[in-house]
Amino acid sequence: MHIREAKNPFRLGGQTALITGGGTGLGLGMARCLAQAGARVVLVGRREDKLAGAAAAIGPLASFVANDINKLDHAVELVHAAEKAAGAPITVLINNAGTHLKQTALETTPEELQAMLTTHVCAAHALVRAVLPGMLERRQGNILFTTSMASIIGVPLVLAYSAAKSALVGMVRSLAAEVSCSGVRVNAIAPGWIETDMTSQALQGDPARLNKILARTPMGRLGAIEDVGHAAVYLCSPAAKFVTGIILPVDGGASIGF
Repeated sequence: MHIREAKNPFRLGGQTALITGGGTGLGLGMARCLAQAGARVVLVGRREDKLAGAAAAIGPLASFVANDINKLDHAVELVHAAEKAAGAPITVLINNAGTHLKQTALETTPEELQAMLTTHVCAAHALVRAVLPGMLERRQGNILFTTSMASIIGVPLVLAYSAAKSALVGMVRSLAAEVSCSGVRVNAIAPGWIETDMTSQALQGDPARLNKILARTPMGRLGAIEDVGHAAVYLCSPAAKFVTGIILPVDGGASIGF
């Protein structure tokens, strides 16, 4: 067989991905890249106008479902709606939706911490419970989480966010150890500082912080959403068929920088 005839292990034809927070930022970057690799993508978020515009821009492989993932008891209903929109079972779940909170530990209230944990951790768990039975029955599936550099290094003023993202790291490892023997792989991407609206909000009015970030990032710049998107394609593709339970930094070297 000639090399040119070999099947591309990075192609995602036949896969259907549910992506939370898929209408903007990192979720949109992942959705674009997965669709380019041949996957159907279902964008999930609260703002229907954003979702509709993003799905239209991606093309015929994209659909969307407007939903608030904080309504934990609606997770099964959301998955059913996503499968109806795509016309196929969900084979890839990307738990990406999240919020950011920049303030001191003393200013952070118990209610704010709980809200952060609900969005990032509890909602992700609810969706895992909703998609996992089908994946286990088919003995095939991919579950991907978006964590953060804040789960790897100490970042000031983001205690609640860091706690939530760090909890996802434990979830990834435990879930991978539990279900990988049944054909379901579980991984995470830990983005560094990527050019998104959330990053802009976190750095707004704080040029010293931006300079500090760039100084400790060996590549000396912020990343693009497609950098995270291409990493997601790899982790969900046959090319990564022996990869599970990892946290993949996409950070320009920030986690190893000085």
